[in-house]
Amino acid sequence: MDTLQVLDKTFRISIPEATIKREVSRVAKEIANDLNGKEPLFLPVLNGSFVFAADLLREVNIPCEVSFIKLTSYQGTQSTGEIREVIGLAKDITDRHVVIVEDIIDSGLTMAHMIETLKAHNPASIKVCTLLVKPGALKVKIPIDYCCMEIPNEFIVGYGLDYDGFGRNTRDIYTVIES
Repeated sequence: MDTLQVLDKTFRISIPEATIKREVSRVAKEIANDLNGKEPLFLPVLNGSFVFAADLLREVNIPCEVSFIKLTSYQGTQSTGEIREVIGLAKDITDRHVVIVEDIIDSGLTMAHMIETLKAHNPASIKVCTLLVKPGALKVKIPIDYCCMEIPNEFIVGYGLDYDGFGRNTRDIYTVIES
């Protein structure tokens, strides 16, 4: 479908499933190559990254573990700028190679907070992997080791990304149509 209605907003397709799959596979191969022999711990950030993380991890062909963390800074279509930790770290990451898996890096504030929180647990390394990044929206400089795609500073839904909890369940990514 070319357009999608989510609550009170209409979205148009902007990244088709085939493009997403190709880029996820590319990044998974990079991670597997870089971390081969290191048995990384992947930390997907819920809720948005669950679809991306599932597809990514099916493509990563090295021994690894997965644990989830939940941070949030969004309300509606806007970042609140206030980060709340909802579900904490459930694994000991001391001397582990950690890969944070995020759906989208917008302002970078949530990711900067997460990196600082994880550093206190003495991991061997921290890598950041994101499906999407909005370079025009970044407010802080953060290391992004693996990125599938850069996008403009527009609001999107689909493939795990939501608008007030809805719209996550599509295979494509859609951009809001401003009225």
